[in-house]
Amino acid sequence: MMKPTKRPAKTSLPVPLRTRIGRLVVAALTAVGIAAVPATAAVPAPTAGSLQRYDISATYVSGLSSGGFMANQLHVAHSEVFQGAGIFSAGPYDCAQNNLNTALYACMDTFQTRRTPAQLAQLTRDRAAAGKLDPVANLTGDKVWLFHGTNDATVKQAVNDDLATYYRNLGTDVVYNSTSSSGHAWVSPIGPNACTSTTSPYVNNCGGDPVKEMLTHLLGSVKPAGSAALTGKLIRFDQGAYTPGGSPSAISMGQEGFAYVPRSCESGASCKLMVTLHGCYQYFGLVGNALMDKAYLNEYADTNDLIVLYPQATTMTGNPRGCWDWWGYKSADYAQKSGPQMTAVRNMAAALGAGEPTGTPSLPAPTGLAVTATTASSVSLAWNAVPGAASYDVYRNGTKANASPITAGTAFTDPGLAAGTSYGYTVAALDAAGAAGTRSATVTATTTGTTPVCVTASNYAHTQAGRAHQIGGYTYANGSEQNLGLWNVMVTSTLKETSPGHWVKC
Repeated sequence: MMKPTKRPAKTSLPVPLRTRIGRLVVAALTAVGIAAVPATAAVPAPTAGSLQRYDISATYVSGLSSGGFMANQLHVAHSEVFQGAGIFSAGPYDCAQNNLNTALYACMDTFQTRRTPAQLAQLTRDRAAAGKLDPVANLTGDKVWLFHGTNDATVKQAVNDDLATYYRNLGTDVVYNSTSSSGHAWVSPIGPNACTSTTSPYVNNCGGDPVKEMLTHLLGSVKPAGSAALTGKLIRFDQGAYTPGGSPSAISMGQEGFAYVPRSCESGASCKLMVTLHGCYQYFGLVGNALMDKAYLNEYADTNDLIVLYPQATTMTGNPRGCWDWWGYKSADYAQKSGPQMTAVRNMAAALGAGEPTGTPSLPAPTGLAVTATTASSVSLAWNAVPGAASYDVYRNGTKANASPITAGTAFTDPGLAAGTSYGYTVAALDAAGAAGTRSATVTATTTGTTPVCVTASNYAHTQAGRAHQIGGYTYANGSEQNLGLWNVMVTSTLKETSPGHWVKC
């Protein structure tokens, strides 16, 4: 925290002259691109608690860098929940193709070729048709706001341009700000860093208010940001309650997450939800509350009935910078609804009321969810009945596992699973109108049998054996579409078949 500056001595100049001098100073600062900093109050100290259900009328997602890639993944995969996205400096959906080199040299830098926006849009349609993403039609007309600074060398503008083209190919309403001189950062009128900076905590001040631009495009209109002390509260909650398996660290997420809830939302007003995702080297365990304090979202939240959810990633082997998973360091399904981080953030949003019909009373979470049996390809579950429930839905790793609501009893068997594999399950009760209640706590089940055998061979041999295919000189695993690298006899990959015809890297 910066030390407070000494208060200047009182001037003896007449009031009119002091006023004229003040106006000249403001004019001079404006001429050189330095705007007066808006009045603002620090984010309140966090209060330990849990995520409660509010009356959420619409849900949006925003993020910077890895958080921007993750914001795009969430918007595309869960388009039935998220109505729009605001993204600072990121690339198109699944640009990395589950390959770190592709992420670094094609989707941040541009030394390597990458899939075109049209190819990634088709991949999106294919995955949606297979049920791995929500229907693509949901994206039509969604508001998308994008930002890239001319001094941002971390994610090249050509990559950010691809994101704009990708979104337009899917029918969204895109506004793209690419004229700012910003470095690689979230840009806010109260950012502590100079505009062209690319340094911690990656929140820059460029003299304008891109946050207002973003919110105006997403929400339609916004009231001015609050200038007095924030009236809401910052809730610190256990992310383990929402992560598959209950262990945030196992999927490179922090133990604690945060949510800013304005007083109006706490009092029952209909509110919107903004999920905001930090960038690499910007997680709470490293920079503290820097993003939550300086992003300039809470000030707008107070005056616009907007809850802001701040999930937190952290470091783990393969992710030393605390990035969100947009290249597959934790899961081959990182960009799909079943991705573990995707599931965790979606569960947090659902706990706040996102994706639920507004004004509909929620049934309580079922209790007693337990694993009753496992085989090499199935898991059987049972739970206690919920009074007033007409049926139930079971969720495997955050994605609904049952084809139709379960109306006969309180048990379910999930078939077609991979041997020797762990899955996280929750269950929710549905009322007679089909409205889902709160989901239960997660239970983990592991199928019997041995883990699928890993097969090592050249990429050419994998394609000949039907484990992979090639497009444009690159090799992609059948089913998962993971990028295996160049298609030749010199490059080798190791694959395993997790379900018939679905191959992933070991």
